[in-house]
Amino acid sequence: MAWNEPGGDKNDPWKNRGGKEQGPPDLDEVLKNLFSKFSKSGGSGGGSGKSYTGLGLGLLVAIIVVIWGLSGFYTIKEAERGVILRFGENTGQLAQPGLSWKMTFIDEIIPVNVQNISSLGSAGSMLTEDENMVRVEMEMQYRIADPYLWRFSVVSPETSLSQALDSAIRYVVGHMKMDDILTDGRETARQRVRDELNSIVGAYNMGVSVIDMNFKDARPPQEVKAAFDDAIAAQEDEVRFIREAEAYAREIEPRARGQVNRMNEEAQAYKERSILEAQGEVARFEELLPQYLAAPTVTRQRIYLETMEQVFSSTTKIIVDTEGSGNMLYLPLDKIMDRTSSQTQAQRAQDRNTLEGLRNSPAAEELLNRTQDNNTRGNNRQGRN
Repeated sequence: MAWNEPGGDKNDPWKNRGGKEQGPPDLDEVLKNLFSKFSKSGGSGGGSGKSYTGLGLGLLVAIIVVIWGLSGFYTIKEAERGVILRFGENTGQLAQPGLSWKMTFIDEIIPVNVQNISSLGSAGSMLTEDENMVRVEMEMQYRIADPYLWRFSVVSPETSLSQALDSAIRYVVGHMKMDDILTDGRETARQRVRDELNSIVGAYNMGVSVIDMNFKDARPPQEVKAAFDDAIAAQEDEVRFIREAEAYAREIEPRARGQVNRMNEEAQAYKERSILEAQGEVARFEELLPQYLAAPTVTRQRIYLETMEQVFSSTTKIIVDTEGSGNMLYLPLDKIMDRTSSQTQAQRAQDRNTLEGLRNSPAAEELLNRTQDNNTRGNNRQGRN
């Protein structure tokens, strides 16, 4: 039967007689009873009692030493480093990852994660250089570089870092114009905030390394947001129109240069062709001149007939002499015109390479007239002599 069952004698293991549930005894009383049992087990000899008492004290001291030694083992994770404090003073060493041992009540190990990348954001309405209000939101990513400075350089490192970020953002925004922050100056603002934050953190020796800075958002106050949206859209349209104009210029300029080069080449070819044609006409006229001097009347009559033939070949009127005849002639004008036109073109091309073609040119007529005048003057001079 259990000691605490109903009907029992209420004798508990801690000698609380009388059935009163008073709880476990004091630890000092248990040790005292233990030592008394060791002393009684030695018999009536006084020396044996003293030896057992010394043995109990030694065993107790040994247990305490073992417990103290076992309590000194600790583990540092792979991403952590431990700050070692001896009697509250920094030893200048860091506990490396793995299982290690420290002297309990003498050394203190404070683990700090040095590989984790943490984020800290800041947002608020700020005054720009041109006295405009803008709401800016940025976020930084940082990592602990020195565990001891992070824990003991400032009282609250997270709060100090947040205040340093706010100060850097407000300083940079206060020295920039609103249009730059809202449009194409965001990257410049991000870099300037990062540099300013690094200078602040370095002055406070916070043991923090800034990894990156993200410019999340920048917008005007809600009351004037619509007007600023229109302004930004107009600026984007301006940039787009400029890009389109530049593309059009890059497309049309080579074409225009090609046309200019082609016109220059055509003009140069026309110039050379005109010079060669003029030289050819002069050469042909020089060949025709002796024949004209030999028979001027026949040559002049022939030139006249060929010129009239050339003139009448291009006209649409046909003259038929019906005097003395009562017959009516049927002339197919369309066929005659087509055949005459083709013959005229072929004849013109052939006349350019014949001596007779020179007779139709104005230069030949002028040269003939000058030659006749010279002959007339020579005859007059001979008659006078």
